[in-house]
Amino acid sequence: MWRHIASNFLTFLVVIVFLIGGVILWGQSEYNATGPLDEPICLQVERGSNMRLISRRLADEGAITNDTIFRVGAEYSDRVSLLKAGSWLIPEGASMSQITDLITKGGASTCGTEIVYRVGVNSTGIQVRELDPTTSRYVEKAAFGPGDDNVPDLFQDVREKADTRYRIAVAEGVTSWQVVNALTAVDVLTGEVQDIPAEGSLAPDSYEVRDGDSRASVIARMRDAQDVILAAAWESRQEGLPLDSPEEALILASIIEKETGIAAERRQVASVFVNRLNQGMRLQTDPTVIYGITQGEGVLGRGLRQSELRAETPWNTYVIAGLPPTPIANPGRASIEAAVNPDNTDYIFFVADGTGGHAFATTLQEHNRNVARWREIEAERAAE
Repeated sequence: MWRHIASNFLTFLVVIVFLIGGVILWGQSEYNATGPLDEPICLQVERGSNMRLISRRLADEGAITNDTIFRVGAEYSDRVSLLKAGSWLIPEGASMSQITDLITKGGASTCGTEIVYRVGVNSTGIQVRELDPTTSRYVEKAAFGPGDDNVPDLFQDVREKADTRYRIAVAEGVTSWQVVNALTAVDVLTGEVQDIPAEGSLAPDSYEVRDGDSRASVIARMRDAQDVILAAAWESRQEGLPLDSPEEALILASIIEKETGIAAERRQVASVFVNRLNQGMRLQTDPTVIYGITQGEGVLGRGLRQSELRAETPWNTYVIAGLPPTPIANPGRASIEAAVNPDNTDYIFFVADGTGGHAFATTLQEHNRNVARWREIEAERAAE
């Protein structure tokens, strides 16, 4: 009997250890994951404040998802006693780990007026933003496109101030050519980029720069960041994926990035492509056809022709089997993580549903109904 009791007790201990280990791994993942902020905020840390108060304020501001994980992470990294008073800019998407670094490293306060150079898939632009002290959030004061004839006077005034901050915000899904082309127009940067970086090798994110920084240094930061993101994602990938290398994961992530802009859909879209690869089906995704036409140099700006869907290019997944030879854009962290941790579904089809998202299907019959509905929506919109 005692042997039976001891055996059950040991089993119970093993289960407890596994549960604790799982909680720790989950906490570490949450602490390092992309944060919920969709725009920067300015965090005021008063003298005499402590990490508990700051963690609650960050949670109230929507900068972190869990104040307890934030405090535990700060304690684990021995940063609690290093909290610095000041005004700290918390950038969009900042992880708890990054926020901890910002508010404990010291230096000059970072909030104030800023100029943001935005690099988007369809356009680029320049914003002048100022901090609203009543809300701790930035407010746009002026915006214009590079090359515009009428540059706002405010931009010139802010550009001449010594304490103006500069950021380059790169959207998910831009191509390396688009990044280099946009950086060439950023007036605070110097030097040239000798070669277009490999497609997919640059991490879309918000990068603070200083007047006089080189374009090559910004590219290097983006490349280093993507290397870290990809390595971490590959390390935590699901077993049994039809992907043989981190490079293949990056290719799939770039396709996911171009197929959906809805965060909740990324892992579903990933599951479709993973299921197709497992079944030996062609991926048949339009963004790969477009990349074969543009080579990433700008936007196609029109619908695809039937002849283009049939044209043989290395990237046309209607023609080739498996993945294309390179990524077709620079995917963000979320799409990379979706590529290596897709949802477990039986979906092998999807089509736009008219709401900005997609309708998914497991059979061709179901998919054809979804396509017919989408055609009806297109016709209704054309008639408006």
